[in-house]
Amino acid sequence: LSALHPYGLQQYAYITAGVIAFTNIVFGGLYMYSLGPFNEGGGSYTASMRYLTPTLSLIVAITLIEDYVLTIVVSALSGGDQLLSILNAYGAPWIWHFALGAALAAVTWYLTIRGRGESAKTVFTLLATFVLLTIIMAIGLFIAKMKGVPPVPLEAAPQAVSFGQAILHMLTASMKGMVALTGLEAVSNGVQFMIEEDTGIVKWGKQHMPRLNKLWDFYSGRSGIARFVQTSFLFYGGITTFFLTYFAIYFDTYDGTLGRTLVANLAFIGFTQIPGGEILYWAYQILAVAMLAAASMTAFQDAQATEWRDVAIGEIPEAIIKRDVRGTFTRSVTITFGLSIVIMLLVRGNTSVAIPFYGVGVFLPIMIMGLAVRRHVLEHFTGRMRTIGAAASMFAAVLAGVVFVGQIVGKWEEGGWVRLLTFATLFLSAHLVLLSPAGYRGAKQVSRIVHEKARVEGGMASIVKWQAFKMQEYRYRLMIGLTSLLELFGVGQMSRRTVAALAGGGSVRMSQFISSTMNQPVTSSRSKAISNHKATENKTVLNRKFDHYHLPPRIVRHRIIVPVNGVHQGALTALRYAHSLSSDVTALHIAMDKTESETLQRQWATWGEGVRLVVLESPHKMVLEPLLEYIQKIMAIKQEDEIITVVVPQSIEPRWWSNLARTQLAGLLRLALPFETGIVITDVPYAIENDDE
Repeated sequence: LSALHPYGLQQYAYITAGVIAFTNIVFGGLYMYSLGPFNEGGGSYTASMRYLTPTLSLIVAITLIEDYVLTIVVSALSGGDQLLSILNAYGAPWIWHFALGAALAAVTWYLTIRGRGESAKTVFTLLATFVLLTIIMAIGLFIAKMKGVPPVPLEAAPQAVSFGQAILHMLTASMKGMVALTGLEAVSNGVQFMIEEDTGIVKWGKQHMPRLNKLWDFYSGRSGIARFVQTSFLFYGGITTFFLTYFAIYFDTYDGTLGRTLVANLAFIGFTQIPGGEILYWAYQILAVAMLAAASMTAFQDAQATEWRDVAIGEIPEAIIKRDVRGTFTRSVTITFGLSIVIMLLVRGNTSVAIPFYGVGVFLPIMIMGLAVRRHVLEHFTGRMRTIGAAASMFAAVLAGVVFVGQIVGKWEEGGWVRLLTFATLFLSAHLVLLSPAGYRGAKQVSRIVHEKARVEGGMASIVKWQAFKMQEYRYRLMIGLTSLLELFGVGQMSRRTVAALAGGGSVRMSQFISSTMNQPVTSSRSKAISNHKATENKTVLNRKFDHYHLPPRIVRHRIIVPVNGVHQGALTALRYAHSLSSDVTALHIAMDKTESETLQRQWATWGEGVRLVVLESPHKMVLEPLLEYIQKIMAIKQEDEIITVVVPQSIEPRWWSNLARTQLAGLLRLALPFETGIVITDVPYAIENDDE
């Protein structure tokens, strides 16, 4: 309404409310379904990691951190506005808005670092009281309408606008009304912290209304609790949107009218129709402030849940996280609080300036969730359900993409372009951190971060470790692709120094040798003297160096590991080469598809040449992580007189880009084991046979 009222377009607010309601239904249905296959937490981050690409997971991580920080900013500043509107001082100088917003953010920061349980109980109590007072306010507004309470007199004439401008303002109003959809991703992201049990109404329904078992199953367990939260959120949000729109237009009250916010104006009208209503009005306003503060508290909780995971995968430096005895990541929460205070100061405490930056990015995770759900449906369903499910999830993804573009366009003049710029900057920065040494995460380091620093166990720990290894695979592929691309232009190629041999032994750089021969005439006697001197000097140096050398132990056992994904020319060539090195050969297969593994085991009896075949399960369809785990177990029991060689079949493609597109396992292993001794990693090139020849 704040986007329509100044132009006299408030009568079209029902259209924008209808658009908001439709998107609520579509995105709400998408996320409530997604809590089934993706009930381990992480929201669209986990979904994209499983079914799409790590690049999209990075996009989700960046946008969520941005939105959580901006949620704190907008919620705290809105709470400050509500406090000022109680005193009819909504138009006070900006420093008061900033000071109150910063104070509210500080209170929620303190409650957050006190611990998750304390803050959750506080939020639940406030929410229940706020809902009850909202019902009382609604009764009061209906009483005011029946009594014929007149609208507030018009303070200023609306500006005249063209049809095109009216459409743009309606788009802006719709986009601003959708920012509350950030709650869908927030609930999905933190579902792992909910209890795995049925709510009371579900238990009762299963006993007394078994005909609705499908409904009760939908709302069962941890996923069911999250679905209850999302359903309540959408239902309450939809009702209040139409409710506030109707009465705001009827009484002609908006943000800034009589020095109050829109909600404060309606609350004053509604509660004053009831005896003792002024006290309820004050209580409601204070509760509204508390609820807005609670929203920022939720953002603090989700921010720390996101940031420690980003540390584990290598996107954020490890020093960011430290979990205290109460279970709070105090460093990440404090950094988030500091960033929110800086942004409040930059927008000079003006909520209207901060809102355009808020809620823009969340539609990217919603779009990515739609694409991931589509992939899930295509892989796990058949027939009509597969067709309908894929079409519905694709529609939700396209709609989220349209809304994202609409958010940027609708808020462009208000600062939407800044959000686009900051997103691009953070996306590049995250990749730079990931590619830098600070982004490297070995198996032991990931385990230490998850179990010792974050103190996370169980299914959540397994999921985060899987995500970390998946992101490290992505990191290695980026490094290989970037290096190969640079080498096309001659960047990063090894430069070789040319040396000249000296008579009598020893050598000198060719550049020095040429310089000395060109600048000084050398006689035969002088040359002989120089040679004798150099020979004596070199022998002395070599003898001094050899004093520190010692011969390594003789190699008694040579273990050969050959990763194979099937019986093909590359695997057979690698096996022959492995046999030429040692008779101790082990073929290693990462089982990602049951049918493919069974086929390989049948064919191995014929083509394996007696080599033992070890099959490793990979439930998350990863190649590098189980292979590394197996190699590290072998290295842990390796003796000093043993050596391990990993022989990797490597296809040779006629085009460099098609070769990059394949999994370059040898390169990935070298990058994953950069400082290990006693292991040799080599590849055996082979050409893919052309059936046409």
